[in-house]
Amino acid sequence: MTFYDLASLAKPLVTAPLAHAYLDFDADRRWQLGFHGREDPLTVRQMLSHSAGLPPWLPYTGEPLAAQLGRTRLPGDHPLLKKAEIGVSTYSDLGYRLIAELLEMELGLSWKQLGAATSGLSPAPWNEAPTPIPAGQDASAWAMAEPDLAYPEPDPHLPHDANARAGMIGHAGFGSSRRQLEISLQKWMAARWPDRMAVETAKDPDGDGWGLGLQRATSPYADLLARIPLGLSGVHIIESLSTELPLAMPSTPNATPAAAHFWQHLAYTGPALFMRLEDRCCIALLCHRAGPTGALLNLDQLRARRRQMLLSFPDKLDA
Repeated sequence: MTFYDLASLAKPLVTAPLAHAYLDFDADRRWQLGFHGREDPLTVRQMLSHSAGLPPWLPYTGEPLAAQLGRTRLPGDHPLLKKAEIGVSTYSDLGYRLIAELLEMELGLSWKQLGAATSGLSPAPWNEAPTPIPAGQDASAWAMAEPDLAYPEPDPHLPHDANARAGMIGHAGFGSSRRQLEISLQKWMAARWPDRMAVETAKDPDGDGWGLGLQRATSPYADLLARIPLGLSGVHIIESLSTELPLAMPSTPNATPAAAHFWQHLAYTGPALFMRLEDRCCIALLCHRAGPTGALLNLDQLRARRRQMLLSFPDKLDA
């Protein structure tokens, strides 16, 4: 049985459902979260749709995020350390950290306890270590943003993400086996959480839409998703343990991406989630981001691996 670090899939499967269940989306949280110098309101709705104007990532120091943002220089030339505009979606781990902090404040329980009880997924530290993933761009961003703060030592029983293993809640820190994820997704769909998340709320600079926990599926996966016929309700898990270097794959010709109507969430470690509300079709990809030598696949290679898995989906249905 292979165990997977689900990384950012904790956002739609753990943090967002808890926010939908327990938090006021439009209350101004500036004072509660210490953002006393912020001129605009800070809401859960903004944080769920990544439109709160928060940068993508900051090293986890344990201090209040507002204080860290106030003293940290964002160089802007690193993808994790760029500035963001309020009202425009910039994918950020920090908003989900703040949501988790709000949940703990208001419910008096830890985010991990809440998440494990409601999702059925396994919070770190894990008994069974997932496939190790080499350090990625968070290592270089850490050195740029906090040069005097030691980068966390890797631990096979803690999440790959340096922030998560250093203690940052909300955005990562849960894992599962294939069967465990299947059961969790069945519960997730039965509770109709994706219906609440798949509500377009803000757009990113490229015009792609974010909802309240899920993103509208676009390139490079929408053309393959558009080929999947309607009527395939239920949870479909596609698993790949391959370490072969995936080949670059061109887009499928004559596809109509707009016809896909899927929403998605992607995980840095490899797994991905796609959901179509029309027929309650949920597709989860379970893979890892290591290449044949154990090195980290770059983003294009990871996309190619996921596309190969999606391309196999109709064949798996016929099997």
